[in-house]
This record gives sequence, structure tokens and C-alpha cells, in this order.
Amino acid sequence: MYDTLITGATIIDGSGSRPYNANVALFGDRIVFIGKEGISRARRQIDGRGLVLAPGFIDIHTHTELEALRRNTMTARLMQGITTDVSGNCGIGVFPVSSGLAKAVEDVLGTYPVWSWSDYRSFRDTLISRGIGINEALLVSHTAVRLAAMGEDAGREATDDEIDRMCQILSDELDKGARGFSSGLYYAPCVFASRKELLRLLSVVKEKGRLFSVHHRCEGDDVEVSLAEVLSLAAESGVRLEVSHLKAIGKENQHKVDNLLRMIEDARSGGVDVKFDQYPYTFGSTSLFSLLPPSILAHSRLEQRLALSLENEREDIRKEMLHPSGWDSIYSMVGPDDIKVIYLENGRKYSGMTLSEIGRERGEDPLDALFDLLSEETGLAVMEDITESEESLLKIMAHPLMCFGSDSLYSSPIPHPRSRHAAVEFLSSYVIGRSLMPLEEGIRKLSGEASDRLSLPDRGYIREGYKADMVLFDPSKLAVDGDSNKGIDYVFVNGAAAVENGEPTGTLSGQVI
Repeated sequence: MYDTLITGATIIDGSGSRPYNANVALFGDRIVFIGKEGISRARRQIDGRGLVLAPGFIDIHTHTELEALRRNTMTARLMQGITTDVSGNCGIGVFPVSSGLAKAVEDVLGTYPVWSWSDYRSFRDTLISRGIGINEALLVSHTAVRLAAMGEDAGREATDDEIDRMCQILSDELDKGARGFSSGLYYAPCVFASRKELLRLLSVVKEKGRLFSVHHRCEGDDVEVSLAEVLSLAAESGVRLEVSHLKAIGKENQHKVDNLLRMIEDARSGGVDVKFDQYPYTFGSTSLFSLLPPSILAHSRLEQRLALSLENEREDIRKEMLHPSGWDSIYSMVGPDDIKVIYLENGRKYSGMTLSEIGRERGEDPLDALFDLLSEETGLAVMEDITESEESLLKIMAHPLMCFGSDSLYSSPIPHPRSRHAAVEFLSSYVIGRSLMPLEEGIRKLSGEASDRLSLPDRGYIREGYKADMVLFDPSKLAVDGDSNKGIDYVFVNGAAAVENGEPTGTLSGQVI
């Protein structure tokens, strides 16, 4: 007897192939039957007529590893149809643990009271022991590797001995089961990595056959030079490259998007295994402190706050931010009208206000207001910024080498909407609403594409013998409605119903993969 039988659904299998109608049976955590034949014996039967049955969505770019401990049912993910997260992106992760790591990542990952793990294996065991509502695949992060090898003095170029230690640490973590390696060359301390360091680390990733995911150094004025750097690193090392959230930041840089896509196409034609991901929003979210220059971010948060409180140092920081050289000054490219505070732990009354609005309220220049707020902030500081045009976003998302990634983060009590709605927004507003691509292609970008990039052997497709991670939804009702997502009827994670009749069940059937 089967556990679950879904009858009469339209199957979109994750490969991009044309939809078809069939019955699908589950037993344990597997899909065990797909066909037209009637089946009479199943513990539960679900009428799938008028609904689409797709593979569970795989989010190739998330920051949810600590959220999986704080809220282990992962309802915000499941209600989008997401059954697998890939965490540890942008060089920001939770293992291997060393002094200073928890503080270094808290603006993106949030906080967790007791870090009882030390490495990939013990973090995996921590997740499993608590239970999780979705699957987690984990990348080794460059920040954690640098801090483990260099200590808290990681705001500089590494020595040869330190690079050797990094390579050994990375090799060990990959051997323990991590799915790949990520760097955030925009963020400290990864921004201080030399080409030698990166090539040595990527040689380890290549040797292990894993994926390299990178938030490259500049996504604004120098975006073409920055993209060329990571493409050349991939060409020289032979590593599989995933460019994170491809974009060109700033109104003056939108014309560069066509060339960015050509550069990736040319690299791929030349033998580089490169693709990219993106989320369906023109505005992003990250730490408010990341607006500061790398020369300041190299220091501890306490030293950063001290520098911002001293008038002579503030003036130097102002000059660097308004006239940057070799780094992305989001402030100068985007401007204070388009940078909004999502959350300030010590200045909550400013949540939802732009830097211009805050400046007016305080009777200050917006940049002075920013400096004052950051010099006083001892906790979380998270922002939104309008990064690109709708036209550019459409070009990037429609490209055949694009893979869905939400860039979700849950450090703030007021998260970016991509953290709760990105998959539904992508399908309902862009794939269906704007006919950006056929539905089967949109589903492929949400499932089979990510599975192939991560070399997952039995997920991402509706196939017999594969894990029963699946989404049953009504495309005619799929929509973001305020704080809710509509149209998701059932979500199965490893064969268990995690969403049933549009409501989360609280099951903890996820795995670390």
C-alpha cells in the first residue's frame, strides 16, 4: 500500500519538458510510481485535478542556517513551496567556528544564543537533532575559513602559511560533506583576499568537484572589471562558478547589463562552467554597516563606531564614500533617497525611513545622519537599497543561464519581502503574469537547474526513485497577498506533508544534504 496518491495533476517535472497528466504515488520518502494507471490502495489520496505538481523548489542562494535553528519548522520557506535551501552564501557562514565569527555574521544571519558546534559535521548534527522543516545544503564560507586561519586579524592580505591553513580547513570541511565554497569579495574580511589566496582555495574546490559561489567585489561602477576577475579565476582554476545575484547597481550602470551577460556567455563558450542567480526584486538588502569603506570594515565593530565618532576620521570616510576607488560605494551610486533602514536595534523609530528622511528629521545631511546612527549602534543594522531597473532585472531573469535564488535573510524582525515571497513572486508576477518564460521553464529554474548545479543525485525532478520533495499548486490562484502567499495547496518534504490544504503542518521531515 502506498502512503500518498496524487491523482490527475498536471506534472511539470523540473526538466523544462512539456507538462503531462499522471498519477503520482509516494512511499516513505520517495516517489515510487508515475503513470496513468489507476491505483486503489493508498493510505491517503489527493485530487490533483486543475493543479500543477512540481518538484519542491530549491533556493540556491539563501542565508537561513541560523533561522533553521531559531524557527525550525521553516514556515516562511515552505509557504513559498521551497523545500531545499542552499545556505552559507556570500562568504558568510557558521562553520568552522572561531573567535569573532558569530559577531562577524550577525547582521546577515542574525544571532543565536549558544554556538555549540565547531565544524560542518557538528552543525549538521545540531540541525538534525533539533529537526528541520526543509532540507538544508550548506556551503563553506570564506569568512569562517579566514577567521579560523588568521584569527580576528583577518582584515588584511594573508601570508603563505595562512593560505596553507585555509586550504587545509576548506579541504576538511568539504570532506565532511559541505556542498561547496562561497566568498563575498565585497564584504570584510573576504575583500582582502589576494588572487593567490583565491586560486589556492579554488584549486581545493575543483579537486573536490564542488561549486564555487561568489558575491564578487563590485556590482556598480566597476562591475565589468569585477566580473572579469571571477571569470578569470574560474577559467584558471577550472572550478564550477555560480555568480551570486547578478546585477549592475546604480542608475548610471544599467547599460552595462547587456555586456555582463555577454561576458558570461563568452566565458561559457570558452569552457568556463559559469551560471548565475537572481531574485525577483529591483531592491536588495544587507548590513547598513556595509555602506562603509573596506578600510573601516577591516576593523572591529567597536573600532568602526569609534572612527565614526571622530570628526577627522569621519571626514576621511566621507571622502572615500563619495569618491570611491576600487570598491562599491552603494551610498554614492544609489543615493540617500533610495537607501532605506529596515531595522536598527538602537534606533527602531527610524525603521522604514530612507536616509534622506532620517536626515531631514534629525536636521542633518543624510551622510552625517548615517554616521551618527552607526556610531551609536551596538546591535543589528539592516537596510534595503534600490539597486537596478526593472528592465535590467527582466533581462537577467529571462536569460537561459539564470537560476532562481532568493538571497533570503532573517536577521531583522522586519525582513525583505524576498525572504517570505520570492518564489511565489517569481512565478506569479514574472513567469505567469508577464509571460517572461513558459511555466515549465520557470519551474526548471526553481528546481532541476539548482539540483544540477549542486550535483544532487535524487532531488529537483518528479521522477520515480527520487526524493518526494514536491509542490502542488494552483497557477490561477498563485499570488502574493499582503503577508501571505496564495495558491500553494500542498508541500511535501521527503514524503511528509509539510503544507496541507494551504496550511503548515509543523512536520520536521527535512534533511541536511
